[in-house]
Amino acid sequence: MAKPSRPETLAERWAARAPERQLLLWVLFAVGVGFLMVLGALPKEGIAVRWSDLVPPLGFGLAFFGAHLVFVAAGFRGDQLLLALVTFVAGIGLLAQVRMGVYAGDGLVPAHLLLPAAVMVLALVTVALLDGRYRWLAAGMWLWAALSLAVVAFVLLTGQRFRGAVYGAGFITPTEVLKLTVIVFAAAFIDRHAKALGKWRGRIPLPPLRALWPLALFAVLLLGLLLVQRDLGLVLILGLALLLQLAAGSRRVGYLVYGALAAGAVGYAVLQFFSHGQRRVASWLDPFSDPTGAGWQVLQGLSGMYAGGLWGEGFSQARPRYTPIAESDFIYAVVAEELGFIGSALLLVFFALLCWRLILIASRAKSPFGMLAATGIAAVLTVQTLLNVGGVTKAMPITGVTLPFISQGGSSLLVTSVALGLVLAVSDGEPKPVRKKKASAKPAGQPRRRRKV
Repeated sequence: MAKPSRPETLAERWAARAPERQLLLWVLFAVGVGFLMVLGALPKEGIAVRWSDLVPPLGFGLAFFGAHLVFVAAGFRGDQLLLALVTFVAGIGLLAQVRMGVYAGDGLVPAHLLLPAAVMVLALVTVALLDGRYRWLAAGMWLWAALSLAVVAFVLLTGQRFRGAVYGAGFITPTEVLKLTVIVFAAAFIDRHAKALGKWRGRIPLPPLRALWPLALFAVLLLGLLLVQRDLGLVLILGLALLLQLAAGSRRVGYLVYGALAAGAVGYAVLQFFSHGQRRVASWLDPFSDPTGAGWQVLQGLSGMYAGGLWGEGFSQARPRYTPIAESDFIYAVVAEELGFIGSALLLVFFALLCWRLILIASRAKSPFGMLAATGIAAVLTVQTLLNVGGVTKAMPITGVTLPFISQGGSSLLVTSVALGLVLAVSDGEPKPVRKKKASAKPAGQPRRRRKV
């Protein structure tokens, strides 16, 4: 279905975004009620409620409604559900962070206070890339590849090792930007060589190495450097996203088959030569073998979720401070302890809706580059969510990745916001081609020939 023309007047634009506005107001109301419950629980713990405690929710509400107003002013015609879904998920994250007292005490500005700025970045990126301008990103294809490799090399050379991984100065994670730069590079490359990448030959079908080798070499270099950095979670996220982009762009499922075989071989090698990976798998299989060491985080997270039961301990009743790194890697355990199985399952439902919406936008994209970029971003968000929740619930080993829009982490928040801004720009559609008037076959003023009777 073709996109309607962009609304001209402000009244038309206001009316066109009415479904998004109604959903957004309901979500903001629900988050506001949750925040009042959090504030009501503070006196039970002997903590006085201050006027400054209202700053996080007010900034949250103004930021998301401000993003809606930016969409209205720009005449945005894209998806009307995505912003409300992000608002709900980010609202749960805000409540969890406030509940754990991240905003109180030492006077430092925590990473989650970047949320209002990140939301406005999302809106501005969306508007800046409207009318197909997002396709300009494909012009710097090799620039994105070089930037990705340079970021990993820089972190390896200048970073500091903590808990097995390498971080930048101040324990920031500059490699978060790879979730955007690598996806954009791969989308541009696959779009440019889609026809060649889809030509498989031989009795045993093999991919066209002549067309594939630049992308394969880039992937080997990048993922190899990330393995040296011991960022196993990012290796899984980017590796799966690249394979899904290849399969979507070439329409060859064989890339997923060969990718799974290669991943199995690499995983076996990692377990043989990297003690960091061995410890994580061992603590996953039997956390009770080292309950006060490698298995401590897993066991504390599981005990917190068990204490939450079906309906949760309730605000002010849970003790999330007993779970190590609860504000980041294990934030889902905090949600499960406070809100129980019902609340944590509802959060997963909204994450599933968010990922489904991203996939739907990718399938409806008008340009191959837009489809591939949206596919890659949907894959990154989906895999990252599964890895985090799977690690907390002991469904898979811990990978150390954050839960999008929930965990504390400024770099992850900003990169995810920019990525979703790109997807929203893709959902807006393409500009209508300008039809050229057909030139007259005969010069003007030339008399017509009379028909013979």
